[in-house]
Amino acid sequence: MGKQRWHELELAPAFYDVDPLAVVWHGNYVKYFESTRSELLSKLGYGYREMVHSGYSWPVVDMRIKFIKPAGLQQPIKVRAEVVEWENRLKVSYRVSDVATGAKLTTGYTIQVAVSMLTGELQYVSPKELWDALGETYS
Repeated sequence: MGKQRWHELELAPAFYDVDPLAVVWHGNYVKYFESTRSELLSKLGYGYREMVHSGYSWPVVDMRIKFIKPAGLQQPIKVRAEVVEWENRLKVSYRVSDVATGAKLTTGYTIQVAVSMLTGELQYVSPKELWDALGETYS
């Protein structure tokens, strides 16, 4: 099955993350997703520096966020990121939940694709380096 493909990050939204109604401004969820995804990929050994070193950029080409319940100022939340696809693209799903109750607050996903930094060409099969980081056999 490979390595553990998920990571969780706990945080409490700061004053600068909320709007005048003291709820997390919707755009900050992108930052929470990115922080958690970045830590996940680093934990797997294929963080952004390793991506560049392997010769691929990984632009986000698609993102979805579904807001279910608002998170508030200094409310402890947990952001979970999990790699759910890697063969032809890197799809990471997210779940934001309330730490105290476990209630689901927000869900989403991002999709990234490998692009050769040498040629600028989209790769239709994810590079071996990603498969290796996930502990999978490259096919």
